[in-house]
Amino acid sequence: MLYLAMELGDILSKELIIPELRAKDRWEAIDELVDHLVANGKIAAEHREAIIAAVKKREKSMSTGIGFGIGIPHTSTDLIYEVVGALGRSRTGVQFEALDNQPVNLVMLFLVPQGHFQKHLHTLANIAKLLHKAEFRQALETAPDEGAMVSIIKTQPAR
Repeated sequence: MLYLAMELGDILSKELIIPELRAKDRWEAIDELVDHLVANGKIAAEHREAIIAAVKKREKSMSTGIGFGIGIPHTSTDLIYEVVGALGRSRTGVQFEALDNQPVNLVMLFLVPQGHFQKHLHTLANIAKLLHKAEFRQALETAPDEGAMVSIIKTQPAR
């Protein structure tokens, strides 16, 4: 079976964006974004702790702070059946132990169903490639609210 990679616009809706992330570090950011997915019905409340543990385990192996103010915490889990994600924006920056040692302003958490390894890799690559575009990042960082942020995301051409 062919699993197509997901684009950022396929994963995010206005409800899945936190325009003012409160987190100060990557661990708080992961908690806040997973809680947001639970609050929006994308993750069952009883799976919260297991999913947070899985994301943090992945994050401890190597920071997903890829530089340029971007963090992309992610994991695969058998507790979901479709790709889900949430985007948080921090105007003050989150300490993420990023590759460039700079704070992170955009944190894109995503989860892929267990066993969808290719989909996981291609989705990660698509998100990273999009977030590496300086104009796109700047537009997200300066957008007034989550409605404007999702409009920016949805108008990006695929690949």
